Parts: sequence; C-alpha cells; structure tokens
Amino acid sequence: MPRITKVYTRTGDDGTTGLGIGSRVRKDGARVEAYGAVDELNSQLGVVLAQGVDPSLEAELRRIHNDLFHLGSDLCIPEEAKATLDVPHIAERHIDALEEWMDRWSEELAPLENFVLPGGSQVAASLHFARAICRRAERRLVTLAALEPIGSHALRYLNRLSDALFVAARYENAKQGCAETLWNSRK
Repeated sequence: MPRITKVYTRTGDDGTTGLGIGSRVRKDGARVEAYGAVDELNSQLGVVLAQGVDPSLEAELRRIHNDLFHLGSDLCIPEEAKATLDVPHIAERHIDALEEWMDRWSEELAPLENFVLPGGSQVAASLHFARAICRRAERRLVTLAALEPIGSHALRYLNRLSDALFVAARYENAKQGCAETLWNSRK
C-alpha cells in the first residue's frame, strides 16, 4: 500500500508522469490517456454514489468504484513488468460479477423497445454520463492495445462495464418511478 506524504512532487512540471515501475512518460501518451479516462470514469462514479443511489445498487457500484482502481493499477504497469510485480489487476472474476449483476437487475426491467435517451432521475442521468465516459475509456484502451500489450481482461471489463452502467441507469429509473424517454426516430 503506497504511503503518500506529499500530494505535489514537482516531477510532472515538465509534462511527464511516472508509471508504476518508476519510468517517466509523457502525460499525453496513450497509456496515460487510457488510465486517465478510467480515473475520470471513477470520479463520475463517485458523483453517482454521492447522489444517493438506490440501496439495491449501492454495494455493486461501490465494488465497481474499487475495481476501477484495480484497472488503473493494471494500466499503469506495462505488461512486461507484471511478470516480476504483484499488482492489482482486472481478472475474469470482475467481468463475471458485472454479468451477474446485469442479469439480476435486468430481471426487474421491462424489455427494451427502442433506444433510451440518457436521463430520468438525477442518479440515472449521472449513470448514463458514466457510461459515456466508460466508452471513451474503452476507446483509449483500444488505442493503447494497438501500440503495446495490455492486461488480457481490461478491454473486456470496460466493454461489459459500459453495459452494466446502462442497465444500472435503467434500474435506478425504475426504482425511482421515472419513466424512460425513448428515442423517436421519426421526429
């Protein structure tokens, strides 16, 4: 567990940042963009949780909130260094948990009849926003994966997480009695 004694280090003043292995890279590099997008997603999930999510969703969303730090750790350590370092990472169990939660939440939802416009309750709208950030993080991981290896479950996790956030938004709206606005493609 890292011990942080000072928040500022001044080492990033030149436009670089340190990876988990100590090497310095540009702050606009693909790896930093990828874990930066994951950090933004995690911050938005913090906003969701601060708004008072339905108790039936809260434990799972808090688990995801923590798991996103696993993903950040997974991304800030290059794959070749993971052979000698024991770092938190995304595993198959994280993906399995997302699928289990989605299946359980979906049992209480009406089938989709059309595309749903983001919105509804404040929490559901915030979950939709988190889903959009998740999709951006996923695109950043695709870019990174084209340049160098990434954790074997990272991309699948984000793909599944965006679906889970969509289902969670629908579930939250249902729990709050907020009707979903369906896309009208004929207007």
